[in-house]
Amino acid sequence: MFPARVFAGAPLALVILALSGCSSHWGCTDTTAERGEAGVRVQVEDMSGRPLGVTAEVIDWRLEPHPQVPAEGDQVHFHYRFDGADEMSGPAVDACAVDKERVALGCQTVHSAQAFGRDGDLTGDSWLAVEHPEQVAEVLLIPNDQSYDRRTCEQDIKDGGGLHPPEPAGMGDQL
Repeated sequence: MFPARVFAGAPLALVILALSGCSSHWGCTDTTAERGEAGVRVQVEDMSGRPLGVTAEVIDWRLEPHPQVPAEGDQVHFHYRFDGADEMSGPAVDACAVDKERVALGCQTVHSAQAFGRDGDLTGDSWLAVEHPEQVAEVLLIPNDQSYDRRTCEQDIKDGGGLHPPEPAGMGDQL
């Protein structure tokens, strides 16, 4: 049948496969963090729910036509601030225009690195296009840091997996 030296080399081949990462898919798991409580002012949280020492806040908002596309009518123009953020690699949070029941009418991610300022007090502004701007009651921020999302097991079985931020908020989500 098979020569004895084939069987003698089999354990070595299994060790090489295990060390090369080919068996690592057995331990690759993905976990999605729970979405934090949205608010006008939030403490930004890492994927484990621990505060990062950064506060994000909606300073103000108003409905007005975007200067580059005024024919599209009113959009939500809002100003935000990150306190305690790193200018280069700080956090990002989802910002959502919501109705009076806190149902999202439109959302986007705002990054502290896109804001300007000094000493960790970074301010910026952005626009949210919503289908029915007259229904907007306020703009809320979701505290989960969206700036880093490691690869999933499906994307990279060897190096992926672990805890991921919650799915970004979208239209129709109850906040």
